[in-house]
Amino acid sequence: MDIDYFELFVKLALGFAAFVLQISLAGRGNLAPSNAIDQLQNFVLGGIIGGILYNPSITTLQFFIVLLIWSTIVFGARFLANHNNLARRILIGQPHTIVHNGKIDTDFATRAGISAQELAFQLRQHGASNLEKVKRAVLETNGTLTVTLQNDPTAYYPVILDGQVDEDALDIIHRDRDWLDTQLESHHIEMSHVYMAIYQDNQLQITQY
Repeated sequence: MDIDYFELFVKLALGFAAFVLQISLAGRGNLAPSNAIDQLQNFVLGGIIGGILYNPSITTLQFFIVLLIWSTIVFGARFLANHNNLARRILIGQPHTIVHNGKIDTDFATRAGISAQELAFQLRQHGASNLEKVKRAVLETNGTLTVTLQNDPTAYYPVILDGQVDEDALDIIHRDRDWLDTQLESHHIEMSHVYMAIYQDNQLQITQY
């Protein structure tokens, strides 16, 4: 099979440009994927470039259009996830507390496919040899476990992320949405303007966009 090296070069350049563009516009999180969109973006983009690169029946223009379509889908999904709670839960998921004050949420663990052996291993890795010492263990969207031990002076709770409330974190600190709204009103800040709000040492630390 004869290979048109010039066309191969152009396709490689387009693939490289698409990858760099997606990283630049979407942030560098997809270099260390933290959710399903990051992982899927890399897998599919690699498959598109690898599958089309040596296929002479697919022209450079068709290759460019496929890259454009995939980039549009990725950025559209990211936009929805960042601006709509329902879309975020569907596309990315959300962190979930699997252990609270030494009590395991077995229903969630079963739904998430986490065995007792796997959970115990993850807790031991975080220095939690005694379940009663675990104040909170959160299963993150990338499948890792974040563990907070009892009486940990460095513990903090993100109650707002990207302008969206973490109801689970509010429940952990024994606060509700009315309390949070009052706190924001006292600072004359709208929810949509909050990049991150962290509750630590009985204080709410707010960072705006």
